[in-house]
Amino acid sequence: MTGKTNDQVNQKHGDFIWYELMTSDVEASKSFYGPLLGWTFEQHGGSGMDYHVFMAKTKGIGGFMPISKEMADGGARPLWAGYITVDDVDKAASAVAAEGGQILMPPTDIPTVGRIAFASDPQGAPFYVMKPQPPEGASGPSEAFAAYQPTEGHCAWNELATADPDAAKHWYGRLFGFVQMDSMDMGPMGEYRIMANAGQDFAYGALMKKPDEMPVSLWVYYFRVPDIDKAVSYIAEKGGHVINGPMEIPGGDFVLNGIDPQGAMFALIGKRN
Repeated sequence: MTGKTNDQVNQKHGDFIWYELMTSDVEASKSFYGPLLGWTFEQHGGSGMDYHVFMAKTKGIGGFMPISKEMADGGARPLWAGYITVDDVDKAASAVAAEGGQILMPPTDIPTVGRIAFASDPQGAPFYVMKPQPPEGASGPSEAFAAYQPTEGHCAWNELATADPDAAKHWYGRLFGFVQMDSMDMGPMGEYRIMANAGQDFAYGALMKKPDEMPVSLWVYYFRVPDIDKAVSYIAEKGGHVINGPMEIPGGDFVLNGIDPQGAMFALIGKRN
């Protein structure tokens, strides 16, 4: 990995390229996450959407979307969801359904953005699939996931906590090319499986058995902060809750899991200064 930068990573089918918060209160969420992660925001209202792109410095890496009344009536709750790039959204959606997952939103074109579908795996963890179609003149890969260089404000790790790790490993392998690189024994919590996209020499994240107290299977995305202890204080001051950590991980970073003021689960990674 030495010598590469995040924008030199060649992205392919199965890579994480965008992160989205569906929230009951966009302005409150911006006030919470903006100072915490150094994000700024741009509102995009095209195609009847009220969408707020968040940027780490000048890089757009994700968005905030309000949960409409119709969505809430259908059971939608505040949630972070990642976008996995695919070669063909319609084929990916058909494969998800054929392999025991669910299509929560059918393939849909978003002008100047791409074609997307919202889905869940057989254990119920939701995610998007996407074939980007950027506007004319746009170039370069997504930097939402900082694969090589630790980058504040960007996602550093994608972790699936699932009711059935064995089934999830094989399912994501068949559909998206995910492969196991390594593993760690976490004792009573079982095996922590380090995962990569096939043919790449860096890990995108991991999968593990979800804790019993976690009600559903879920993807959890770890965004990098400069100081984990300052983040803990900030979360408490702003009405969020730390539910696990900070906990030291191999390499000297610390991680935590939290619940934001609107009820979405989030995760952070950073140093202890």
